[in-house]
Amino acid sequence: MKNLVITPLSSLPQERGTFLFPADGGGLSLEHIAESPGRYLHLNVTVHETHSLVMELRVWDASQEEAKVIIRFGLLPQLKTPVTLDLHWLDGHILFPGHTPGLLKVVCHGSRVQRDEITRCELVTMPCFHDVRVTLEDITLDDVPASPAPITATPVIDRFGRYLPHLKADEPIRDESDLQKALHREADLPDAWPFPFQDQYGGDTRRKIAEPTGFFTTARVDGRYHLADPLGHLFFSAGLDCVVARSDARVDGLESMCSWLPATDDPAFGAMYRVPERPFGEEKTPAKLFSFEQANLRRAFGDGWRKAWEDMILRQLKHLGFNSLGNWSDPALFGHFPYVWSLPAFPDTKHHIFRDFPDVMSPEYEESARENAKALHERATDPYMIGYFLRNEPSWAFVDNLVLADEVLRDPADTCTKRALIESLRGQYGTVQSLNLAWNTSLASFDDLLTPLPRASALSPAALRDLRAFSRRMIETYVAVPSRYCRQTDPNHLNLGMRWAWISDPLVVSGWEHMDVFSINCYAHAPTRMLDQVQSLGVDRPVVIGEFHFGALDGGLPGTGLEAVRTQEDRGIAYRCYLEQAAAHPLCVGSHYFQCYDQFALGRFDGENYNIGLFDVCLLPHTPMTDLVRACHEGILDVKEGRVAPSSHFPESIPMIAY
Repeated sequence: MKNLVITPLSSLPQERGTFLFPADGGGLSLEHIAESPGRYLHLNVTVHETHSLVMELRVWDASQEEAKVIIRFGLLPQLKTPVTLDLHWLDGHILFPGHTPGLLKVVCHGSRVQRDEITRCELVTMPCFHDVRVTLEDITLDDVPASPAPITATPVIDRFGRYLPHLKADEPIRDESDLQKALHREADLPDAWPFPFQDQYGGDTRRKIAEPTGFFTTARVDGRYHLADPLGHLFFSAGLDCVVARSDARVDGLESMCSWLPATDDPAFGAMYRVPERPFGEEKTPAKLFSFEQANLRRAFGDGWRKAWEDMILRQLKHLGFNSLGNWSDPALFGHFPYVWSLPAFPDTKHHIFRDFPDVMSPEYEESARENAKALHERATDPYMIGYFLRNEPSWAFVDNLVLADEVLRDPADTCTKRALIESLRGQYGTVQSLNLAWNTSLASFDDLLTPLPRASALSPAALRDLRAFSRRMIETYVAVPSRYCRQTDPNHLNLGMRWAWISDPLVVSGWEHMDVFSINCYAHAPTRMLDQVQSLGVDRPVVIGEFHFGALDGGLPGTGLEAVRTQEDRGIAYRCYLEQAAAHPLCVGSHYFQCYDQFALGRFDGENYNIGLFDVCLLPHTPMTDLVRACHEGILDVKEGRVAPSSHFPESIPMIAY
């Protein structure tokens, strides 16, 4: 074990390892990390605030242009948290490595850097809306991964799953009787679309834009893309993701922080635990997850809580003017409400080129695509299904300006995709001498490319051009093969594409021609810039936004989410601005809010703990927000058709508390 030398990046008030970091972010330089032995960086962190905090380990190489790798992680407030960061993550092989109890979500951004290439390493706090006090202790390097000590703390979660330090004095739910009355009021909402012009699918009977087909379709009117519902009426997909009451609160190792948890064999609540089949990231210890939402439903509705929830949530969504179930919603709700769906599995191969990118030019990929498309059989005739996503946020596409063909040549494996690349170069250049001249290489034969060649695109402008061209072909194949088999299995529904996290490189849009709708997730004040970018890259398809959200710290949780504002009312104002800006764009035909319920204060399965739900853990609406959401939905089609200008008013924004 080696203690690291640390140096504050600026003059910071401190006392015995406790620093006051400025609101715009601050931190420490970790000296000599490149030559110091030890794989694991260990430290203990205590956040002396009432909310969570975001920290980053930033690593540079000699280029010094920007950090090559950033490992971001979240921390609970008022808790001494052991943190272990594996420096093997710096090689870029993983995006979400998992977390240990007490630590929140860990994400590895950037590309890769070798240990001996490190020229600078910093441990910093992310910007916050005020100065923050943090104690940093025992910063060491070791070859042994730490075994986090059991968390011992005063309970901060009440029996309903709420975060006790943030409960308001006038909290309306004080006991089970209050909860029961409140949820029964929600269950008694009308089971009808709220606006008189809506048909059975939530479309607008005043605006017929297509002939009825019995399924959702796309249409283009006066240069603007639209969705038409099965009756041919204009439909803008205002959706809500994760409409499901699932076991998602991670409680293993955190039991002492919860005022109440049932025994696993409890006849009423024991079945509400879940152990994931595959732990998230590289975390080897299976997490234990519990559902406080399910427990609260049972308290209100007894043994029939599941059916009562299904009926209640559909009434709640209709009351708020939503007309779509977004991704990851409960299949029990399908067939009663328009919905989107994701393939249960995206085609894969045993060997990956980079992160989760498969050997797309192999027969194995083709066969996997054929097999995975069969999942569409059971939904192929359902008129309530708007369409299907092929997958969500491929982790390989989180690296900006990634040249995928570089990874093919860097990979030591003899893959079908590598063979296809070599044959492409052989066909283009004819002789290896011509290739050598163009690429500044000294290969004896084309087959020398079977030996790993790192950073090939940096060899010459011709190499970069050739490898980007082949990368385009790889991504198009990645999209085209599953799209073809899905279309054969289900010719009725819309192929909604990949739900890209963002356009990390212009090549990411390759293969859009094989989709009916292009989809992307967009966390921003408004999606206009992203929609313009998609259009400028030549995508001629309607666009659905798969995720956006806004959070605040007055909603009972210590984290805000990826876009943050001050209050619940501000969240509603931000929602209106975003959705109307989306609807006003000629490409956009829908936008889905992430998500239905707030996340668990101590972290969901992957460690997120955000106030991003329309409803809290007691399944009750954040009414200052939801009242404004409903008002927005009533007039959204007037905005979509250009009759009404979209809102441009965005409330005061604060730095995110998100990981």
